[in-house]
Order: sequence, then structure tokens, then C-alpha cells
Amino acid sequence: QVQLVESGGGLVQPGGSLRLSCAASGIIFSRNTMHWYRQVPGKQRELVASITGAGSTNYADSVKGRFTISRDNAKNTVYLQMNSLKPEDTAAYLCNAYDPFTTRQYWGQGTQVTVSS
Repeated sequence: QVQLVESGGGLVQPGGSLRLSCAASGIIFSRNTMHWYRQVPGKQRELVASITGAGSTNYADSVKGRFTISRDNAKNTVYLQMNSLKPEDTAAYLCNAYDPFTTRQYWGQGTQVTVSS
């Protein structure tokens, strides 16, 4: 019923850019706070960026100034624009939705981003 589907990952050189998308269905998208997390094997999952239903954003210090999270409520989609990519940005990027009305949250399967020369 609820689906979060990420896309846009791939291989990019250091300094390059990538835009990730997360298309949501089965939720009242406009009231969900949306998050991007990233996961590296052997490391704890890291919150990269968040955007509330009202459009308030937060970023991890490691990506501040390089990444931008945005949402298009008409398309039920959240984006992560990633610029000036570094090898340490390499990870599986996962989309998360949190509904503050119900306290339910949902996860996508992730999309792989690899930054390498």
C-alpha cells in the first residue's frame, strides 16, 4: 500500500553532481516530514537531510552547503540535489517518510551513490 521508491543514484566523479528522487504513494504526502538517510556497511545509518510539510529544512553538517532537499507536493516527490560530491558521500541513500499525525514512518529500499575516480 505504502511505497517509497528512490531513483537517481549512480557513479559520479568527485566534484560532480547527482539528483536523487523519492516518489511516495499511499500516504498523505503533504503532511509527512521527509528525510534522506544514508547507509554505509559497517557504519550507523546517518540522517542527511530533512524537510517538513511546511518546508523547513535541516542538514547534516557534513553535507551543509553542498546538498539541497526539496519537495513537490503535487508530485508526491522529495528530492536531494547533491553537488560537490566527495568519495565519503558514497553510500546507499534511503528515503524516509514520517507522519506526525499518526507517528508512522516508512522506508524506501534505497539507491546507491558511488563517488569515485
